[in-house]
Amino acid sequence: MPTPLGLLLATVAGIAMPAQGRVNGALAAELGSGTLAALVSFTVGLVIVGLGVLIFPKSRSSIKQLPTFLKEKRFPWWYMLAGVIGAYFVLGQGLTITLLGVALFTVANVAGQTISGLFTDAIGFGPGGKRPITGIRFIGSFLAIVGVLWAVWPKIAAQGASGDWLLPVLFPLSAGLLFAFQQAMNGTQTRYYRTPLPATFFNFAAGTLALGVVVLITSFGNPLPGHFPTGWWMYLGGAFGNVFIATGAILVRHMGVLLTGLGLVAGQLLGSLALDVFAPVPGSVVDANTLWGTALTLVAVMIASIPSSARMPWEKR
Repeated sequence: MPTPLGLLLATVAGIAMPAQGRVNGALAAELGSGTLAALVSFTVGLVIVGLGVLIFPKSRSSIKQLPTFLKEKRFPWWYMLAGVIGAYFVLGQGLTITLLGVALFTVANVAGQTISGLFTDAIGFGPGGKRPITGIRFIGSFLAIVGVLWAVWPKIAAQGASGDWLLPVLFPLSAGLLFAFQQAMNGTQTRYYRTPLPATFFNFAAGTLALGVVVLITSFGNPLPGHFPTGWWMYLGGAFGNVFIATGAILVRHMGVLLTGLGLVAGQLLGSLALDVFAPVPGSVVDANTLWGTALTLVAVMIASIPSSARMPWEKR
């Protein structure tokens, strides 16, 4: 797959990420529980991708070969638990986003994701093989983090200075570090399934199970709501999740973990910008910093996509 096409697909898929956040946020407000909203989102996503597996014969055939894949050690069985990382991410949202705010949470998560993307590519953990940390890839990654920080700085500044975020910020940072491994694990499975649906199915199944356990534990002495909202759009979070999980599982083999992640980040910023402009909520801020930061992130992605054969002047032998 040509890199420009892959980046375009990753960017489009990344737009689904802030859409999912907005939908799940509204559902959490109605239910009074971010964890329960995340469980509902994962369950809906599991049902949708499960129907897809049933409908498409290739997906059903691939799942039937799973015992053979595991027996031949095509990939470790625990790769199928990649969805637990997704559950960890949404759990972190529910526990820390009120303390950190969406902006700081996003910066920490993107920083962790970018650093981990460089590392997983360098050691060849993903299905695309080893991709060394060149000067160009490092500069592109650094500029991407700077661009995201620049884009969300107005929201961080609006919160005021506080040291209360120093410990909670480790949650989204660690979730970002793990996200690159989640993409690599899903991509490796997809390489053998030859379709993203089985890996996406197991991703949502593991995440749903993990969140179900968390909700069960936290519900003791804290009764669940007696009714659920009737607005159908509040249940679209799982569908948006299917989009970027399945797309990432396909692209990571062709572009590597870092570029796939940066493409998703670019789409995330563009999607957030579109929501803040056309469907703002209280606290939405769009100014020159937002626009220039988003633009810098897009430039950073293009820099990072320069072929690995290219070298900076100090790297030439």
